[in-house]
Amino acid sequence: MSEIIFIVEASPEGGFTARALGAAVFTEADTEDQLAGNVRDVVACHFDADERPRVIRLHFVRDELITA
Repeated sequence: MSEIIFIVEASPEGGFTARALGAAVFTEADTEDQLAGNVRDVVACHFDADERPRVIRLHFVRDELITA
């Protein structure tokens, strides 16, 4: 695997959650900077060095309500 994609969403309690597509990897953090570090750490812990993805992509998803 050369790339892993995380879906990032705002948590109802505050902060952010991130879950990987195609792998059982999940983390959370209070800020985007903390989240980036946590994602790097969890990927390093989950994958062996020879299987670790070289690219980590964070895909931010947000809901917006627009009223007429």
